[in-house]
Order: sequence, then C-alpha cells, then structure tokens
Amino acid sequence: MIYGTAGNDLACLLNGGKIILHGNGQDAVGNTMGGGEIIIHGHTGDALGYGMRDGQIYIRDNVSCRGGIHMKEFRSMKPVLVIGENAGSFLGEYMAGGTIVLLGLHLKRGDKLFGTHCASGMHGGKIFVRGNFPKENLSPNIKVVSLTEEDKKELDTYVKNYCRFFGEDYDLIMQKPFKKLVPATSRPYANLYTPN
Repeated sequence: MIYGTAGNDLACLLNGGKIILHGNGQDAVGNTMGGGEIIIHGHTGDALGYGMRDGQIYIRDNVSCRGGIHMKEFRSMKPVLVIGENAGSFLGEYMAGGTIVLLGLHLKRGDKLFGTHCASGMHGGKIFVRGNFPKENLSPNIKVVSLTEEDKKELDTYVKNYCRFFGEDYDLIMQKPFKKLVPATSRPYANLYTPN
C-alpha cells in the first residue's frame, strides 16, 4: 500500500504480488511487468504498462500518452490494462498482444476519449472502448468490430474488478455499448519496407 505520488517506473519488472497506490503514478508504471496486480486510485503519466507481458493494471482515472505501448502476450501470459476515464495520444502504440479497456467515465463536455494516433502500429491484442469515439483519431491499420460472446465474458470480469476496486456502478457502466479495436493486419508497416 502506497500513499501519495509514486515516481517513475513504479513496479518496474513486477512479477507477482499486488500494489495499491492511493494517489497518482508518474511515467512508466508497470514497465516490463511480468505478473501481479497494480491498482491506482488516481491517474498516471506517459507509457503506462510499457512492454507489459502479464499481470493487470487498473487506473481509476486517466492515463497520459502512450498507455499500453509495446504490450505483448505469450501463451497463458496476457497483460490487461483498465483505464477508468480517458487516455492521451498513441494509446496501444505498437501493441502486440494483451487487452486494454477504456471506460470513458466522468468525462466533461469537450473531453476526448483518447487522443490522436490511437493504436498506431498495433499488430496484436485488442482494445475495448466504451461509448462513441472519433474514428479519425484511430490509426488507419485498425478495424472497429463488435464484441463476440467470448469478448463480453472477458470484458465483464475486468469491469466488475474495476467497480469493486473503485466503488463504481457496474450496471451504469454497462448501459453504454463497447466496441473492439483490432489490427487489420499483423504487419502494419509491411508496405514501407518491402516492394509492392
């Protein structure tokens, strides 16, 4: 249990256990995390979950730029990042695996759900986004699709956890529909480096 503002690289290389932060996290919380759980009663800076390989991070409020950058998964190792409010630019940049959930709670008029270049270079994993969002802020290599029944069960677990940690209303959250962002191709930059 931590009270106050945690500095850069909180829980870097965490490989188990649980950290609860009553305050805000600076940059690179959960950097290269390989397991465990981080619960933050506040917001975080840039590069949340950088290179995260497993474990779960729950952020009550918002995340600055490049949240979930380079997240990856392997076999049973599947990282999860749940963001309560909104995210800055480049959310899920170069994402190769895992799951990001963006709830968009408590936004004020004019607040954006996410900034520009969302999922830029994403070639694996998925991002669940609640509510309406501007398609022009998505990377062109991304598809917006409906959730499968399996997706709904997975998402349900994360939303219930979020509500339990932060005292939010599950039924109210689930009144808005979710969409799933997935890469259109596993090689988003292929045409840049190979002749047509």
